[in-house]
Amino acid sequence: MSAMKILLLGSNGQVGWELQRSLAPLGEVVALQREDSANPQGLCGNLDDTEALVHSVRTLRPAVIVNAAAYTAVDKAETDANRAKVVNATAPGLLAREAATMGSWLVHYSTDYVFDGSGDQPWHEDDATAPLSVYGRTKLEGEQAIRSSGCQHLILRTSWVYAARGGNFAKTMLRLAAEREELKVIADQIGAPTCSAAGQTSWHGYARHVIEWARAHGQALKVGPEAVRPIPTSDYPTPAQRPLNSRLDTFKLRHAFGLHLPPWQQGVERMLMETLR
Repeated sequence: MSAMKILLLGSNGQVGWELQRSLAPLGEVVALQREDSANPQGLCGNLDDTEALVHSVRTLRPAVIVNAAAYTAVDKAETDANRAKVVNATAPGLLAREAATMGSWLVHYSTDYVFDGSGDQPWHEDDATAPLSVYGRTKLEGEQAIRSSGCQHLILRTSWVYAARGGNFAKTMLRLAAEREELKVIADQIGAPTCSAAGQTSWHGYARHVIEWARAHGQALKVGPEAVRPIPTSDYPTPAQRPLNSRLDTFKLRHAFGLHLPPWQQGVERMLMETLR
């Protein structure tokens, strides 16, 4: 009996890189990247090139499509809305249509940015959406296109993603902590650094934990946790508005799959051990 074929898109991103490792035991993973030179000949993982993308799906005929690719330059998207829409909305809709035709599953990664970040309670899957940015709007449009396609699908909303590969907030904080005497970090945006995690913190709390852990494990940093100063979002204006409340309720995920999610600190420390070794 042949192994189940899984098409993974966005394999060079943080989520996609981790998925290559976790999906491998489940079947034959065909991992595609944006750059054609990195892909098997004739296959396209570039969500900008929708015609070639559809051709690749039809050629492979996977049992499962996992889409971890996205336009994630949140601020740039404010002035690059058309491209963000193609990558985050049009392409996922086409993937969903092909999945429906083939009887395949589509697993798609979305974001907490589909919400407006109001209040202080974790967001539920069926709460009203109200994105604040082009990025959030296009990601929501992608979700809606998938739901209306009739394909078998699973949409996973994530927040504050990190991985050992690629750039992320923790690595940036460690680099700056080695160069500067003091850091100023936003303290009024609340969420959870996510591989999949329980608990909550602010970017300020996240930075303090990363720096404290790294110093305790021998990293030479000028900045200690006490020199990480909290600032409000208003002190750090950006082209795209960020949600203040990025808490996501994980009950449905935990109940459906029988999961116990560890505290966010545990995953961050595992990532730091892999990054700093």
